[in-house]
Amino acid sequence: MLVELEVGPVAHGGHCVARHEGRVVFVRHTLPGERVRARLTDDGPDARFWRADAVEVLEASPDRVPSVWPEAGPGGVGGGELAHVALPAQRAWKEAVLAEQLRHLARLDVTPTVHAAPGDDARGGLAWRTRIDLVADADGRAGMRGFRSHDVVALDAMPLATEHVAALDLLGRRWRPGARIEAVAPADGSPPLVLVDDVPFDLQRGRPDPRPNARAAVREVVTAADGVSRTYRVAAAGFWQVHREAPTLLVDAVLRGAGDVAGGTVLDLYAGAGLFTLPLADAVGEAGHVVSVEGDERAVRDARRNLHDRPQVDLHAGDVARTLAGLVEGAPPVDVVVLDPPRTGAGRKVVDAVAALRPERVVYVACDPAALARDVALLGAHGWTGVEVVGHDLFPMTHHLEAVAVLTR
Repeated sequence: MLVELEVGPVAHGGHCVARHEGRVVFVRHTLPGERVRARLTDDGPDARFWRADAVEVLEASPDRVPSVWPEAGPGGVGGGELAHVALPAQRAWKEAVLAEQLRHLARLDVTPTVHAAPGDDARGGLAWRTRIDLVADADGRAGMRGFRSHDVVALDAMPLATEHVAALDLLGRRWRPGARIEAVAPADGSPPLVLVDDVPFDLQRGRPDPRPNARAAVREVVTAADGVSRTYRVAAAGFWQVHREAPTLLVDAVLRGAGDVAGGTVLDLYAGAGLFTLPLADAVGEAGHVVSVEGDERAVRDARRNLHDRPQVDLHAGDVARTLAGLVEGAPPVDVVVLDPPRTGAGRKVVDAVAALRPERVVYVACDPAALARDVALLGAHGWTGVEVVGHDLFPMTHHLEAVAVLTR
């Protein structure tokens, strides 16, 4: 059903808020202040709210631009829901969402700035993804799933992918219907890797490489503001920041947030393959101590390799909440705790355990504003009331952002 809507403010999740006959409607592919004709996509009679896609713009916002990725428009794939929004307005959108979540959930009256990553304005907010996930449709064409759908939409273009990913020409091939295709192309031009259904794939021969010793990891090089280039081994199917500039940008932010930790003790939670652990180990020096905790076994294996020559690092593999609870009892003083939790956040158990260690400061890297705000509120209840938050637009053309919060007692 089509309805005409006057569009209101932005909301967390990539949509704006409108009302139709007294009912809240979350509308995608629009902008505040617009008048649109929208197709209802979720309008159950008992639903608390409805969802809709704007399919015709009757009165446009001055911040609207021609979509840079029409295939992510109404009825298309997920992952490009702000492709119709000018870049400055995308950042203002994210600033509004971040501030609202902190105000609503953490009772903080702050207005953090969301900064562009280096080079993004020159690229028009495109060509930033070093990792993409695709799936083959019934005809063997690579595509992505539709928004809130299991249906595969074949793609003619993926403008968010870096030039190194685009050079793999994954969209120009035919694949086994239903195949899951993962591509990783490090930002520094190191050899890329493609997995098909979790198995390394030889693009030249056009077939899987099932050998037990087939390469299943890539090399990532991160050069931070301290001038040091650090090399990481990362499983292709493992977690790594997808924006080409994100690893460097976030390492610099974490080191700034941690401050002078020479000779001190730092706890690195949700440490992954050691993106932050490695520079933190250098920051504390041989007289200091870094305790790394990560729950994913594959990431821990990579971390052991990446940190093998840093004796000041203790690696712990296991659920973060349970492992941290075991570390609290009898633990030496901790100067700084760094957290980079998944989208759901750290949660009360982890926050309580962090509070029991009484670090001077907490550096929290967040990919979800609501989760960040919930955990900031929990930390505030324990006395960490000094809060500085900076946003980073590491996901242009989407509603996602990264934020770094530094909390002090």
